[in-house]
Amino acid sequence: MKKGTLVISLDFELVWGLFDHIEIRDKVSYFNNTLEAIPQIINVFEKNNIHATWATVGMLFNENWEEWHSNIPNILPTYDKIELNSYEYGKKNQKSGLDKFFFAPHLIKLIQRAKGQEIGTHTYSHYYCLEKGQTEAQFDADIIQAVKVAQNFDIELKSLVFPRNQFNIDYLEIVSDGGIESVRSNPNTWYWDSTAQETLALKLARSGDAYLPFGKKSYSAHGLTLEKVFCQQASRFLRPQNKFELLNNTRLNRIKKEIIKAAKNGEVYHLWWHPHNFGLDTPGAIKALNAIIATFNYCNTTYGMESLTMKQFRDSCLGDS
Repeated sequence: MKKGTLVISLDFELVWGLFDHIEIRDKVSYFNNTLEAIPQIINVFEKNNIHATWATVGMLFNENWEEWHSNIPNILPTYDKIELNSYEYGKKNQKSGLDKFFFAPHLIKLIQRAKGQEIGTHTYSHYYCLEKGQTEAQFDADIIQAVKVAQNFDIELKSLVFPRNQFNIDYLEIVSDGGIESVRSNPNTWYWDSTAQETLALKLARSGDAYLPFGKKSYSAHGLTLEKVFCQQASRFLRPQNKFELLNNTRLNRIKKEIIKAAKNGEVYHLWWHPHNFGLDTPGAIKALNAIIATFNYCNTTYGMESLTMKQFRDSCLGDS
């Protein structure tokens, strides 16, 4: 029987993933906790031989605002909603004194040195691929810039996660032209349809999915196909810590049961989250991560389950490794 596979991907963004939702000065403690949590996550992964893909916003590769300005592409996104434009946000906040939340080359290098970790891309500017006003040419310029800054770190980008899960099948050729071979696609359920209108029912379903039995999460690798790039479906979003311990335990038990089921059936389980989700109750989040990894270790010993990065999973499915 084919071995089960645990794939973990993290959307590494810091403030670039939240700027249109928050006031950064209200989130100083939250992002400070995040910066402390990331080395702890890496340590848990290394200790347990867990492989993971860090889909990193390209702007985080910059050292400072001077370098950020020098790396602005010639073609910028023209969203109808100006508040989604990370370049405008950066220009307004470059004197905030909070540079450590905008740039993280030291953390990228820490991930790069860690065993079993892949650095992928979350686009250069946290690009929204389904928003009105933006174009294919603008996305192409963004991907070119993401590849360029990663090359400065001797990193060859092979995996991509679309920001806000705005999976755009029409952009896969651009992704492929950039040398990227694999992308994370959305769960095959109505409330993860990135083209659907964002309704209250949809939001409630996504939240409830963490705690209620809404269906099967693991899947067979046999159903995955290579088109322009290899699309691998997400299974579960690891939601942030809740102030109610009952909800934390319910969420955690669901994940553990789903991993065991995937291992028994020789299926794929793709778990994802943002590192900044660990900015809430960091000790509790790390404890939950250790519990998840302990379940994987049991499945590895008992059923031979593997831990693979997005690239490694793609290669194993296509027989490249």
